[in-house]
Amino acid sequence: MSAMFEGPDVDPSQAAAPSCATHSGAGAPINAHARANTTNRYGGPIPEQWAIGDAKPLANVLVNSMKPKAELQKDRSIRLRVMPEQSNDYRVVVFGAGGVGKSSLVLRFVRGTFRESYIPTIEDTYRQVISCNKQVCTLQITDTTGSHQFPAMQRLSISKGHAFILVYSITSKQSLEELKPIFQEICSIKVDIDGIPIMLVGNKCDESAREVATQTGAALAKSWNCAFMETSAKNNVNVKELFQELLQLEKRRTMSLQPEGKKSKSQMRKEKLKGKCSLM
Repeated sequence: MSAMFEGPDVDPSQAAAPSCATHSGAGAPINAHARANTTNRYGGPIPEQWAIGDAKPLANVLVNSMKPKAELQKDRSIRLRVMPEQSNDYRVVVFGAGGVGKSSLVLRFVRGTFRESYIPTIEDTYRQVISCNKQVCTLQITDTTGSHQFPAMQRLSISKGHAFILVYSITSKQSLEELKPIFQEICSIKVDIDGIPIMLVGNKCDESAREVATQTGAALAKSWNCAFMETSAKNNVNVKELFQELLQLEKRRTMSLQPEGKKSKSQMRKEKLKGKCSLM
């Protein structure tokens, strides 16, 4: 049976191929010349496969096509309820020269593991759930690079940090010296340095080739008005205690910033019992 066509005759060579004309938002076809002279948001020509009429941003297409309006409103309300809880996050930043064991301390604390091989770090962030004053909080630990090639990243970590761990190796005097400019940078960025929890940590206390005496580290910590501790990530010595002490310092600082009114004896007694943080 032959096909019947109404209207003008059609050239069979033209009727055989489907139309691939693309359209602009106004509905008019875009030929090759027009497409070459049309630019995208970045100033370049629009590729042929992108010249689709009434195109919407990919994010909008995905959201609007996958979720109904009621569900989107529900998601928004959930996000609004969750955001205030982020104020309970404690951002701890770990500084130190390369090879002193920063990552080993963090991994021992977060995962309970120890890595023998040394892998240089650019910046890693770990999270650990803790219980502090009967509230569940998130301890966010930033393990920074030991290189001096990223000063902007270092300043950003300091500006966002609530507390700081300055790590050196007891087998290297140089690693202790490299902490001094970092401490000065913290002092220059943070306004109230006396209220910032800082721990000076001498790691690798299991090593016998000691170059930094315990008294030397303690004396420097005293001059900086910060806490001091020696640790061993390898043997898991004082690792948990390190973060517990830092949390106690942070919690005492937070409590001291609260406005003080007239308090009863029972309230004062309760406050003395507060500040107990435990790791989950």
